[in-house]
Amino acid sequence: MKVIFKIWRQSGPKDKGGIKSYEVDGLTEDMSFLEALDHLNEQLVLKGEGVIAFEYDCREGICGQCGVFINGRAHGPHDHMTTCQLHMRSFEDGDEIVVEPWRAKAFPVIKDLIVDRSSFDRIFEEGAFVSAKTGTAPEANSILIPKEVADKAMDAAACIGCGACVATCKNSSAALFTSAKVNHFNILPQGKAEQHKRVKGMTDRMQKEGFGSCTFTGACEVECPAGISIRNIAEMNARFFKAFALD
Repeated sequence: MKVIFKIWRQSGPKDKGGIKSYEVDGLTEDMSFLEALDHLNEQLVLKGEGVIAFEYDCREGICGQCGVFINGRAHGPHDHMTTCQLHMRSFEDGDEIVVEPWRAKAFPVIKDLIVDRSSFDRIFEEGAFVSAKTGTAPEANSILIPKEVADKAMDAAACIGCGACVATCKNSSAALFTSAKVNHFNILPQGKAEQHKRVKGMTDRMQKEGFGSCTFTGACEVECPAGISIRNIAEMNARFFKAFALD
């Protein structure tokens, strides 16, 4: 199998980048997309050229580190799938495949396909935890939680923080990510004591990091590999206004 990769190359954050083409042969349909990039990098090493920098960790669709744009779509052509879960059988022999990094002011390019997503970490640090010292882990059944509440919390907790929602949004909004982290804790009884502080702190940090505003078009939900619902954004907004009304 042979394809032509058109990949964004950028030496550093302040350097000018551009698309460079690579013809890659010897691929198989069973290769993952990242294995195909590995194969290309091996060829570049043999030629004495600089390898393409891209991020990954688990390669199992868990961590979200691998996120890139593939032919103009976050994570590639399939719904609810991360880049590392994508295989070359999703493409045809001879295809041209354009690979670009996330595009957002709050996600500056570090090198090639790698962007700095530490802005997500700073949002997380503003309240995506329960600060009360509870000692050792309590018995699981000591706090009764209705199934529908537990299900909503787990659905929100499924967010892997890959950044596809931000990169896809026309305003580069982080509302889907932030709302998932806010609601994950605010829904559960353990998180209710700090719910107002949490939603105000995390939304304030989101704005300070330079993310755009949400216009609720739903593109983020479509491209989210974990299928996080935009209902979380509506719920976060309601909690936000309630927090200020009760202060």
